[in-house]
Amino acid sequence: MGGKPLTAMNVVCFPIQNQDISVLGEILRGGWEKLREAGVALVGGHSIEDPELKYGLSVTGVIHPSKIIANSGSEVGDKLILTKPLGTGIVSTAIKGGVAGEEAVARIAVSMTTLNKRASELMQEAGVHACTDITGYGLLGHACGMIEDGPVCMEIHVTAIPCFPEAKGLARMGLVPGGTQRNREFRLNMIEQAYEIGDDMWNILFDPQTSGGLLISVPAREAEALLQNLHRNGIKDAAIIGEVVGEPKGRIIIRE
Repeated sequence: MGGKPLTAMNVVCFPIQNQDISVLGEILRGGWEKLREAGVALVGGHSIEDPELKYGLSVTGVIHPSKIIANSGSEVGDKLILTKPLGTGIVSTAIKGGVAGEEAVARIAVSMTTLNKRASELMQEAGVHACTDITGYGLLGHACGMIEDGPVCMEIHVTAIPCFPEAKGLARMGLVPGGTQRNREFRLNMIEQAYEIGDDMWNILFDPQTSGGLLISVPAREAEALLQNLHRNGIKDAAIIGEVVGEPKGRIIIRE
């Protein structure tokens, strides 16, 4: 949303009775490395014994009140840029099932450990109208949240969406997270199809993402420059995947 993180505290639940403490050490080291990359100071934390391993961060930062980039505020004519490929939930499910290939695992690991920091900085320089990160509700779930009860409509071009190459095949095999169907059932009433897609693509569009990318609504005159800037800064998968139109209000239209 345009904020600058400053400090963070670890929040840890760990099953000390049946997990080696070295596992916790690796988790904390990984978190610290990402905090250092983000320019954030680790100032402490809290841990409890728990039968289920959990780890997160409580982060504090600053933002100027007039520079907040909300997930609403898209304007007619805006282009939509997605900064990371879809499919982390599907590939993660395949990992749990023991059927994910090494390349697929490596690809999602790189994506999920890549911060949105640089993409956020570049979009602020471009002067965007709205933005959301793509996480548990999937691309279409979060896109619906951007235009729900609003004055605009979004057209999403499915053939332009970046996806991990293995995601479609794994989705076709039924290797999808449980939240995918719940996401689809919750938001399908807001979506219209002007282009027919199969269940595998529906599953990708509603796939819950872990550390997904940003969906940015940017004025058309700035879109191509922002896209090229993202590519120059290593965000190679960023793509324009649609645009904002006036009608029908509060709807998502699926196009080729």
